[in-house]
Amino acid sequence: MSQFDPNAAASQESGIFGLNDSFESAALIFLPIPWEATTSYGGGTSGGPKAILRASRQVDLFDAEVLNPYEAGFYLLPESREIKTWNQKAKKEAQKIIKRGGEIGNNRELKKSLQIVNSLGEKLNQLVFSETQKLLKSQKRIGLIGGDHSVPFGALKAVAEHYPSFGILHFDAHSDTRIAFEGFTWSHASIMYNVLEKIPQVKKLVQVGIRDYCEQEYKYCKQQGNRVSVFYDQELSGSKFAGTSWKEICEKIIEQLPNEVWISFDIDGLDPRFCPNTGTPVPGGLDFNEAVFVISSLVRSGRKIIGFDLNEVAPSANKNDSWDANVGARLLYKVSGLMMASQGLRKLRK
Repeated sequence: MSQFDPNAAASQESGIFGLNDSFESAALIFLPIPWEATTSYGGGTSGGPKAILRASRQVDLFDAEVLNPYEAGFYLLPESREIKTWNQKAKKEAQKIIKRGGEIGNNRELKKSLQIVNSLGEKLNQLVFSETQKLLKSQKRIGLIGGDHSVPFGALKAVAEHYPSFGILHFDAHSDTRIAFEGFTWSHASIMYNVLEKIPQVKKLVQVGIRDYCEQEYKYCKQQGNRVSVFYDQELSGSKFAGTSWKEICEKIIEQLPNEVWISFDIDGLDPRFCPNTGTPVPGGLDFNEAVFVISSLVRSGRKIIGFDLNEVAPSANKNDSWDANVGARLLYKVSGLMMASQGLRKLRK
C-alpha cells in the first residue's frame, strides 16, 4: 500500500473502490453472487455486483468515522460463470411459473420447471457454502454482494459451523418469511424463513424497516417468540413523530442482539429515493444515514460483525443513471469499514 495514493482518482482497471489489494493482502473478501432466479416484480439485481464495482471507483476513501478503512484490504472475487449459467436457466424456468401466479396444479411442464429452479437454488447454496468455508478457513472476512436476497443462505450455513450462536440484523422493506413463495423453496421472499427453520445457530433475528408483509409472515414472526424482534417501519416512524430520538430507538434495536452479528441488508430497506430501480421498492423506509447509524451503534456497543450481505441493488436500464449502484457502493464501504472496526482491524475516530 506504500505506493497507493488514497486521494488520487481511481483507474477503471483498478479493483473495488479503486484499490490495488490482492486476495492474499486483503482482510475482507467480497463474494459476488449474480443471481435473481425468483424475482417476481422488477429485475436486474444479478447486475448488482458489476454495477457496484463500477460505482465504487467514485467513492472517496476518507471516512469521518473509521480511520482509513481501506487499509484493512478489500478484494472482490471474479463473478462465477457457473452461477451466471445457473441463473439464466433458473430464471427462464421460474418465469413460466411466475406468469401463472405460482399456480402449478397438475401441469407436468410447470412441475418440471419448479423442480429445476429448486434444484439450481440448492446448487447455488452449496457453492456459496463451499466458497464461504474456504474463505473462513483462510482467515478471511466475508461480505456477499447480490443478486437477490436468497443468496446468503449458503454463507450463513457456513458461518454457523464457525459460530455456534449468533444473531442477524436484517434491514428490509419485507419480512422475507414467506413459506416457499410461489412454490420456490429458495425464493428471495423466503430467505429468513429458511434461515430460522434450517440454521438453529441463529439465535436471534432483528428486522428493521419492515413495511410490506403478509398475514402469514406476521403470525410466523410472532410465533417465534423472543427469537425474532421486528421493528416495523410504521412503528419506527411513529416513535420519531412522537419525539423519540433515533439514538434512543437504535439503542432498543441493538439491545436485542447478541455479541456476534451478521448483517443482512436488502437495499429496499432504505427509502426508495435511494434505490428506485430495486426489484420491489416500497414507500417509507430508512434514510441512508439512519441505517448507517444503526450499524455504527452496533459497533460502538462492543458487538462484533462476523459478516454481511448486501442485496437487491439493481442498475437502471438507463446507462447514464448509476444512482442505485452509487448508493450501494457507498453503503458497502460504510458497512465494510464498520465491520473492520468491530473486529479491531481498524479504529473508530474519536
